[in-house]
Amino acid sequence: MINHNESFSNIGLNLKATYTQLPEILFSKLMPISVKDPKTVVLNNELSSELGIDFSDLSSKDLSNFLSGNRIPSGIGPFAQAYAGHQFGNFTILGDGRALTIGEQSTPKGEIYDIQFKGSGRTPYSRGGDGRAALGPMLREYLISEAMFYLNIPTTRSLAVVETGEKVFRETPLKGAILTRVAASHVRFGTFQFLAAHKDINAMSKLLDYCIKRHFPEILDSPNKVIKFIELVMSKQIDLIVNWMRVGFIHGVMNTDNSTICGETIDYGPCAFMDQYDHKAVFSSIDFQGRYAYGNQPATIHWNLIRLAESLLPLIDKDESKSIEVAQKTIDSFSEIFNEKWQIMMRSKLGITDRSREDEVLIKDLLTWMQSKKPDFTNTFCNLMDSNHANDEEFEDTEFLVWKKNWEERVNNCDHLNIMKKTNPILIPRNYLVEEALTEAETEGKFTKFNELLVVLSKPYEQSDIDEKYSKTPQIQAEPYKTFCGT
Repeated sequence: MINHNESFSNIGLNLKATYTQLPEILFSKLMPISVKDPKTVVLNNELSSELGIDFSDLSSKDLSNFLSGNRIPSGIGPFAQAYAGHQFGNFTILGDGRALTIGEQSTPKGEIYDIQFKGSGRTPYSRGGDGRAALGPMLREYLISEAMFYLNIPTTRSLAVVETGEKVFRETPLKGAILTRVAASHVRFGTFQFLAAHKDINAMSKLLDYCIKRHFPEILDSPNKVIKFIELVMSKQIDLIVNWMRVGFIHGVMNTDNSTICGETIDYGPCAFMDQYDHKAVFSSIDFQGRYAYGNQPATIHWNLIRLAESLLPLIDKDESKSIEVAQKTIDSFSEIFNEKWQIMMRSKLGITDRSREDEVLIKDLLTWMQSKKPDFTNTFCNLMDSNHANDEEFEDTEFLVWKKNWEERVNNCDHLNIMKKTNPILIPRNYLVEEALTEAETEGKFTKFNELLVVLSKPYEQSDIDEKYSKTPQIQAEPYKTFCGT
């Protein structure tokens, strides 16, 4: 049974639920399903402070009861969102099947963030699922999302993980958990697709205005606000994917329901960071065709943006042919904009401050060599910044040394190192270290490795005397690394 509790009145919560002022087709109000014995195992005090929330006066029991949804502050009305999505290209009606947004928190800086419980129980959108989450995947999302934040990549963040004291059943019984997720909003491309599928143009118009007011207020009075909206969403998504490519991140499940209007990385299921460079790298256990491989991520977000634009056609012009023409022109600009921003990013990784026609060849030659020799992606650029940092034998390859000489001549007259140090992380969440931390937490109930890794990954661009294990190229395993959705 869920209890409303007044003890939360002084912790800084000032939650609103403006989303529930939208048409009811978009959400369902309901309470979390209580859990047996909640225990907070990870708490992000830095993030709570940024949100203006102070948990320090709460007992551990009250804290865990709140973060599990067992006790909800008075006046709070949690809700699950409805949406649709193309999952591996197949259209499906979806929704928050195991998540509830408890409200929108106003921060001391005036920013607005959704606070959501993930793993909080069944909803009307669960489609036969149990609505629960296992400890390992929730810890993975916490760890990777925080690492992404410190890598300066737009992302949802994680406030806490609570063990539920209950088992969830996947292939085997697993420890249950609930993640408290913080997001600029949870509106997805698939939210608009959902309304398009239901041909609810009125609701779509109101959702559009809601998103513009919340995320793009500068275009509120624009006569072409639908097209401006598409342009701004596309720009955010391009920036996001370019950043993923910059650090070797592979999302693994880039369905349209996992593409957000606000441009944050969301839903860290079968995600991973690339060790050895391979533009065809895939780590998701269910991505058999490589649809969401590292090198396919730009084309995938382009495809997703087309689906978003299709959904919005009725709001562009009453004449469908005119809507298609205008939307197509906007979407067709994707490749040029993406390539420009990708080139800027790659020049920054190489410490190049100005533009030259030769740069495209220089970048292409490096990536061609990397695809052939499969060096460590992160450490390749670390080697260029400091040859003593990453001295794997690959970097003694004759072809690489010839390329390096050409690169050194290119950056000879600029302050390239400062640029490179801001662009190239020294540390990423190495997959084997993530697995070690999760295994220790799941099997032994210990969080030593997890917490150590969190600290290390909070300063990914800083040179330090940390243990070499955090930065060295891992040994190639007999079995390829695989990640799983966790549902």
